[in-house]
Amino acid sequence: MERRLEGQVAVITGGASGIGAATAQKLVAHGAKVVLGDIQEDRLAGFVKELGDSAVGRRCDVTREEEVKGLVEAAMDSHGRIDVMFNNAGIVGAIGPLDTTPTEEWKFTLDILLNGVFYGMKHASGHMKRARRGSIVSMSSTAGVMGGLGPHAYAAAKHGVVGLTKNLAAEMCAFGVRVNCLAPGLIATPLAAAATVGDPDGVEQALPVFAEQSPIPGRAGMPEDVANAVLWLASEESGYVNGQTIAIDAGLTTGSKPGAPNFAEYQPIMREAGNSGL
Repeated sequence: MERRLEGQVAVITGGASGIGAATAQKLVAHGAKVVLGDIQEDRLAGFVKELGDSAVGRRCDVTREEEVKGLVEAAMDSHGRIDVMFNNAGIVGAIGPLDTTPTEEWKFTLDILLNGVFYGMKHASGHMKRARRGSIVSMSSTAGVMGGLGPHAYAAAKHGVVGLTKNLAAEMCAFGVRVNCLAPGLIATPLAAAATVGDPDGVEQALPVFAEQSPIPGRAGMPEDVANAVLWLASEESGYVNGQTIAIDAGLTTGSKPGAPNFAEYQPIMREAGNSGL
């Protein structure tokens, strides 16, 4: 297998489970060293041990700028470089009608999903700018490109990630740094399992539900699907891609949906006043 990131260093927030862990495994398999941050310290320690010498783990609460800065600095201290920053950490956050959303829950949701991305971009971009290389990838969502696909605070934050990605891409391209984000649909992660079956460890139990809800019959979205996109954006194979939001959603944001598509059967052309045919 060609190792597409040989010698590179990637920082991943939310790296102990789900999409973050799948991405760490994928990047390590392609030759990268990874520096992983998470608040799940026991899970993180065990996962880093599994990955071996290619991984370093550090507690990182993305609502605290000093901890995100410390994660980035850990990469510089350990390896002297940072080539990839994957702003992945997230929660579902505040849920319910806007008029009943507690302000504290709104602020906390945005603190993780948007400010946490800002901190990662901020502290990685300075090093990348000086090195004149790098790829910043952040986690948005289908709820960041369409309405009605997520709770209000979540949608606001994910739309914010898309906008911040475009703006930073416009700044950083002059320094040889690319900035993109991902918009996954329903992915089989502990977070999605908790929302679907009430158990973050119930991913296998929830898989049939994910597959049933997928626009591609029987094909659930998996963490590896997102990890593959991060690998591509981290590698030179995407070297001319900048400022983009890439949907990983089986076509959900195109209007694709489970079951038969609209207008699946031929009908005579419809004309004015309800007339049909030519």
